[in-house]
Amino acid sequence: MKVIGRYNYDEIDFDFLKERINQFRSQIERRLNGELSEDEFKPLRLMNGVYLQLHSYMLRVAIPYGILSSRMLRGLAYIARYYDRGYGHFTTRQNIQFHWTKLEEVPDILTYLASVEIHTIQTSGNCIRNITSDEFAGVAQDEILDPRIYAEIMRQWSTLHPEFSFLPRKFKIAISGSSNDRIAACFYDIGILTRRNEQNKPVFEIWVGGGLGRIPVKGKIIRDDLPPEHLLAYLEAIIRVYNLHGSRNNLYKSRIKILVENLGIDAYRKQVNKEFDTMDLEQYRLSDDIINSIHKRFGHPNLADIPNASETMKKHQQNNPEFDRWVKHNSHPHFHKDYIATVISLKNIGETPGDMTADQMNALANLAEEYSFGEIRVTHLQNLVLGHVRKDQLFFLWQALQKYRLAMPNQGLITDIVCCPGLDYCSLANARSISVAKEIMSLFQDIRLQEKIGPIHIGVDGCINSCAHHHIMNIGVLGVNKKGEEFYQIKLGGSSYKGRAAIGAILGAALTAEEAVDAVRRLIDFYLEQRHENEYFIDTYNRLGISPFKEIVYATA
Repeated sequence: MKVIGRYNYDEIDFDFLKERINQFRSQIERRLNGELSEDEFKPLRLMNGVYLQLHSYMLRVAIPYGILSSRMLRGLAYIARYYDRGYGHFTTRQNIQFHWTKLEEVPDILTYLASVEIHTIQTSGNCIRNITSDEFAGVAQDEILDPRIYAEIMRQWSTLHPEFSFLPRKFKIAISGSSNDRIAACFYDIGILTRRNEQNKPVFEIWVGGGLGRIPVKGKIIRDDLPPEHLLAYLEAIIRVYNLHGSRNNLYKSRIKILVENLGIDAYRKQVNKEFDTMDLEQYRLSDDIINSIHKRFGHPNLADIPNASETMKKHQQNNPEFDRWVKHNSHPHFHKDYIATVISLKNIGETPGDMTADQMNALANLAEEYSFGEIRVTHLQNLVLGHVRKDQLFFLWQALQKYRLAMPNQGLITDIVCCPGLDYCSLANARSISVAKEIMSLFQDIRLQEKIGPIHIGVDGCINSCAHHHIMNIGVLGVNKKGEEFYQIKLGGSSYKGRAAIGAILGAALTAEEAVDAVRRLIDFYLEQRHENEYFIDTYNRLGISPFKEIVYATA
């Protein structure tokens, strides 16, 4: 039976993973018996998704373009239960992390994951990382083409690419099949959006040189009319220029964003076009035959017309205000009139944002089989999605989700906080992030207050690497170290939406954890006092500017 929504492996794929795992098994054995030092072993483990964190090894598992099957999710639940501490952590890059793995058990974990068509290859290291996409790919009404097909092609092209396995720095690519940006395209090394040209044909809009971290940069459009058939050739040209000229002697200046900023987009485009013009485009061309062959390896849902589906859902909404609230906040339109996509929030009050227990994984795997063709999607905001739910069955799905604390109606609201693991786990972190996120969530746990506040994005990071994207959140909270103590810097005004994308501005001096949480409360109170009717937080901020917000936080701080 084919996996719905995702490329299905054949024997070649399984043999490749088996060979790779056996290689890494040998490398781990050599590390454990002392033949390899940690410095020698580090690049080997990173290329296989293994990090050495504060308390143990962490394993990062790739979920290409964010698609899981029920079988895959059960496989992740198995790893969480028998090799970790009963849970996993979904990240902003459509990965899942297990924070308590033992190095000697990693080969067995990888072998089990491979059996359910999952791997960890290139989830770390200076290479092209997991290709991410829009969580509503293949579902959204505004989609021009299905980006999952192209994401899979990029995955195969980039995996162990001999020229791009040791880039100056890590490299991240995201693609959407729509011109409505749901991937934060301008903040990736390469971001790809889709639009129609004057002849009504699909073309790619290519952003390059974006990134967050220590130096946040909004990327620039390098080409807005790329025919899909030339995608691989053009990407290869972009990365060749970066690989040739990117800094390798300064960690903080090695990303493509620095190279593009230093050269200027026009000069960078000129070099890319020169490289592109020398390439054998026929060798790289994504012909209809190639696209169709990949498309056939995907499973596709059999969507049938359902009599009175919309009317049935509306009746349930009328009869149950709580269900109506959940539909209002946690659903997304489907291209088929009788189906709907629904967001499964992993942001319960008192729990770590993005975490999911093994029991919840197994439960959702079962529900996905019953209600959504066995398919689950991972979002870049640490939530999950069931993409193909019949409208007349949505109420019954919601009832089942409640039993497992998976029916929180807060998608896009203030408690839908994005949070990195922080100093509780990560050796790179300067401060704890999970506890601060939980405290902020507890302040606004009343759902009616959340609705009053309206749509807002908050990210809490434990270090400048910005795994929680604090730079481009409406309110960003960053943990910093001041003489061995944990403090928190607040940024305001960030946004990832196309046309309004912005990097937040620092509000003022860093605060203690208690002061930072209280500062968020003050900011929200002030916003509610000052906003115009139906004005979102980001709109009020842009209208008033940063000064009055700064005064409200620091006047009596």
